[in-house]
Amino acid sequence: MSRSIENPVHLLLPRSAYIHVPFCVHRCGYCDFTLVAGKDHLIDDYLTTLELELNDRRAWGEFADQKQRIPLDTLYFGGGTPTHLSPDELQRLFKIVFKYFDLADDAEFTVEANPVDLTDDKIAVLTEVGVNRISLGVQAFEKSALDILERDHTHETIIDGMNRLQRRIDNVSLDLIFAIPGQSLDQWRSTLSEAVALAPTHLSTYCLTFEKGTSFHTRLQQGNLREADDDLQRDMYAEVMDFLPAHGYSQYEISSFAKPGCRSQHNQVYWSGRGYFGFGPGAARYLNGVRETNHRGVSSWLKNVSAGESGTADREQLSDKDRAHERLILGLRQIDGINIEQFSQETGYTLSELTGTATNKLIAAGHLERQDTTLRLTKEGRFFADSVTLELM
Repeated sequence: MSRSIENPVHLLLPRSAYIHVPFCVHRCGYCDFTLVAGKDHLIDDYLTTLELELNDRRAWGEFADQKQRIPLDTLYFGGGTPTHLSPDELQRLFKIVFKYFDLADDAEFTVEANPVDLTDDKIAVLTEVGVNRISLGVQAFEKSALDILERDHTHETIIDGMNRLQRRIDNVSLDLIFAIPGQSLDQWRSTLSEAVALAPTHLSTYCLTFEKGTSFHTRLQQGNLREADDDLQRDMYAEVMDFLPAHGYSQYEISSFAKPGCRSQHNQVYWSGRGYFGFGPGAARYLNGVRETNHRGVSSWLKNVSAGESGTADREQLSDKDRAHERLILGLRQIDGINIEQFSQETGYTLSELTGTATNKLIAAGHLERQDTTLRLTKEGRFFADSVTLELM
């Protein structure tokens, strides 16, 4: 049965788009993203095929009849490594995408980057096309940690890259990984100190995971890598939650910290249940309550789309209840939590209808707290965010 929903945000014309660029020099051992390494000969085919997909109205869902370029509030190029492309290839990429999209005056335009790619020529291309936010994959500063993570940059490369960027683009986010094998708590503190000294506007910190299918997972199973113990992982995350706010970066999501006014607008689209377009291998889109994911295999995506077939591999029509559950889980990832009354109005479900007694049990356990009309994770609950999610499902 369909619920009465006030202002269903998932039905609105999306004003956000994600473009996946799947090229890297090397696949790092921990990475399970859609990418190809050492296959730059496919870049031309990728760009040609991306334009075919953008021109294929099947990828636009219920919004296929839009005749004009769609205005965007957020545009995000991820990967892979978008900045692995040459300046000419980047220009061609942006030219293709802007045939279909237009940026609002105050739009957030993000490109993921690798420190070693940041030549002056590439930065010039980014700024000339309007990129105003960079997400820089630093991950670590110490040589030992960078070597374990199989990163191709050095401490000096990071500093040089930041100096080059900040002369042209002042909104730079750094990605960091903690609980790297062999990393101590003091080394992680040093990493945080070095990151803050570079004055980024935003920091994302992630605990290293050993995903199935990655070489790190294989090495873990073989005993060639050791995962940091639970207590150390907890101490490192606790250090993040204390250190970064003390240096002016407020935590607004489980892994995200920002200076005032510098929260990732694009990621907040995902967390708020709003729709977004997605193009490229492995890209996801959420249109009119339908979630689709493209083929993760780059060759499969290239083959299908170039043959006039859809690049979509998976399609799911979310029920009202599924959407409500998703809104709840994503909303609780945010430190502000959810407004309970607004949540019910926008999903058609009360918390008790969705979770039964689970919410009250989690409040009693100290993992959730309810203040007036707000439900959110406690600071203690942030350590258990994944298990809280399972309880609420």
